[in-house]
Amino acid sequence: MIWRIFLFYLVSIFIVVSLVPWNDPRLAEVGSYQTVLDAMGIPNAKLIVDLVVLVAVTSCLNSALYTASRMLFSLGKRGDAPALSKRTSKGGTPYWAVIMSTAAAFLTVFANYIAPAAVFDFLLASSGAIALLVYLVIAVSQLRMRQKRIAAGEAIDFKMWLFPWLTWAVIAFIVAVLTIMLIQEEHRVEIIATGLLSLLVISAGLLVSRRRKAGRVGAAALG
Repeated sequence: MIWRIFLFYLVSIFIVVSLVPWNDPRLAEVGSYQTVLDAMGIPNAKLIVDLVVLVAVTSCLNSALYTASRMLFSLGKRGDAPALSKRTSKGGTPYWAVIMSTAAAFLTVFANYIAPAAVFDFLLASSGAIALLVYLVIAVSQLRMRQKRIAAGEAIDFKMWLFPWLTWAVIAFIVAVLTIMLIQEEHRVEIIATGLLSLLVISAGLLVSRRRKAGRVGAAALG
């Protein structure tokens, strides 16, 4: 795996940097790899690059569909998603989760067809805000969970170094970045949309948790 990354990423980037100046005007038009192939005199460079990009994008889409469907299937098994999503075929494939994930992907494609520039820019910007939010939740969870385990006297096999100062530094940095994005007008919509989506997810989680707790209480009363 390491040699594959070294060969296809580092070596290819080294070749590009060695053959193409950073201020080459062709970089903005056709890209770095096509510029290198043209400089080497390889015919049909554009077609070769387009085919490579097509294969890479198809692989990414296949990986994303697999990840999304299995995550939805896992949520369904825990009761955090519609029960339909946990149904599987005879071979064990969560076909309803695959169908629902594919439907969501087609909705995105349809939205991109209606407003291509707006949808692409929004998804590109909001994905960064969502990633920051996810890492913020991870940092806060790690902080609280480790403090809880320390208070309970549990042995911790793997300890994060510079705890809790590094965790607090990460939290402060992410909060600062999100605040700056909220202040800047070009990123304000993405931050507000991410916040509303987070509130929706939290509300749904609390509702499911309360229903689950009420079900356990009712079952205990009947028992």
